[in-house]
Amino acid sequence: MPQPQMIFVNLPVKDLETTKNFFGKLGFGFNPQFSDETTACLVISDTIFAMLISEPRFKDFTKKEIADASKTTEVLIALSADSRAKVDEMADAALAAGGSPANEPMDMGSMYGRSFQDPDHHIWEVVWMDPAAIEGGGQA
Repeated sequence: MPQPQMIFVNLPVKDLETTKNFFGKLGFGFNPQFSDETTACLVISDTIFAMLISEPRFKDFTKKEIADASKTTEVLIALSADSRAKVDEMADAALAAGGSPANEPMDMGSMYGRSFQDPDHHIWEVVWMDPAAIEGGGQA
């Protein structure tokens, strides 16, 4: 049986400890096997990780300039949630932990989402989709 494919999203961060503390307050853990003094491996699921990399170390991986996420949007990271309440729980926790709002909440009935910016201004969206709408082939 083939192993499930893993995803590692690499994000530059200005202050690694601040960013680790922020995501720790949201209930996320870190994989020490892929972490050191310049990088923290944020565990999102068994196969999805965000590599939070200090900007000086991040520059070792690219010839391009690092985007200033406070001025430009380089990526939108969307996470699924099990319920509307879980969407609110994570978004509220992010704001309480020092995150900032990104966009207005989205409520389309069978799809509900909120978003926030982490301390480095990366935008995270948390979305719930009604399983009945997905299974029925309806639009979420």
